[in-house]
Amino acid sequence: MNTDRKRRSRVQGGWAAPSNVRSDRNKPQIPQAPAWTGKNVDQVQQHTEKKFMFQESEEEVREKPVEKVITKAGVCDLSTEPSGVSRIRFFPNFLDPTEADTIYNDLYHEVPWRQRSDFKNGESFLQPRLTAWYGDFPYSYSGVRHEANAEWHSTLKMLKDRLEEVTGLKFNSMLANMYRDGHDSVAWHSDDERTLGPEPTIASLSFGDSRNFELRKKPPGGSDDYTYIQHAKIPLTHGSLLIMEGATQADWQHRIPREYHDRGPRINLTYRVIFPE
Repeated sequence: MNTDRKRRSRVQGGWAAPSNVRSDRNKPQIPQAPAWTGKNVDQVQQHTEKKFMFQESEEEVREKPVEKVITKAGVCDLSTEPSGVSRIRFFPNFLDPTEADTIYNDLYHEVPWRQRSDFKNGESFLQPRLTAWYGDFPYSYSGVRHEANAEWHSTLKMLKDRLEEVTGLKFNSMLANMYRDGHDSVAWHSDDERTLGPEPTIASLSFGDSRNFELRKKPPGGSDDYTYIQHAKIPLTHGSLLIMEGATQADWQHRIPREYHDRGPRINLTYRVIFPE
């Protein structure tokens, strides 16, 4: 191999001389420029180069609000609308655990629990819970009618008196719910019947196993799309008190969802003021 061939073999890429060009030992060797510096190549790149420009979308980007979890005692304003302020008051340790145990046992064994039927779209189905009603007036909801029952159980009357002392209200009725296990539930609804008045105050006492109490804000304009609606969750513990007031029933719905792991029985007492129909 001669010197010229050795020189070319050490050079790689665009700097290597073409193999079909004869070298002349008497003339100085001028290295060729890299292929990518050629004028034609530059022009081709300029014509074929694509430019990408960011253009902001005109569509509104919506994000689902973060669920609010309430576990501490105090007052929480859920929302403020033309209809008013939606407010809840939560007291996780309203009753002493020992007293709460006694109340739970009394109510579990002595209240006349019944499983009633709801009516929806002309069809009847059993409620996934047990209920009992005490009050000076009848109460109707979802096709269910509870007749007046003024014979208050002594424990329920004692709790009514205590709630009236701390709230300043005079409750004349109470709907009791028994959730036998995690499969029992109550669907999304608002306690907005006319017999409850325009801004009802409902005091809810819980006994037994803890269950999550969920709320969701009603969509504006009567829409049924809850995709981007504010949600809140409150773990209702043994002996806790939750008070809903103001526009909460007008602007929010609530439920006790079904759960898919072991839950013991839970008793919920919702004290309210009923007006004659």
